[in-house]
Amino acid sequence: MKNRLRSFRYAFRGIGTLLATQMNAKIHLIALIVVITVGLLVSLNLGEWALIALSIGIVLSAEAMNSALEFLADHTAPEWHDTVQKAKDLAAGSVLLAAVAALAVGLLVFIPHF
Repeated sequence: MKNRLRSFRYAFRGIGTLLATQMNAKIHLIALIVVITVGLLVSLNLGEWALIALSIGIVLSAEAMNSALEFLADHTAPEWHDTVQKAKDLAAGSVLLAAVAALAVGLLVFIPHF
């Protein structure tokens, strides 16, 4: 049981590192606050909240994985390498894809309320 609790401590430390070091994660956090606030104001239903929660989770997870890959790549290959750059670009692209999908979900969920 101690190991399970310790793993949560590591996970929360990782989330703290993400928010403390990554400007884009802070932008996503602001967007999260805005979306939740607007969702409360327009009284989203359970299904709409589920779509919003899933979208938020996917974007933040993609941002965390991108940041983890960048930290690891910068540590293991501090000098420029074409293949490392491609890996970092792919990871950044995955965040963009997740954010665009979340935007589409947000539009589909919120537009009918206005």
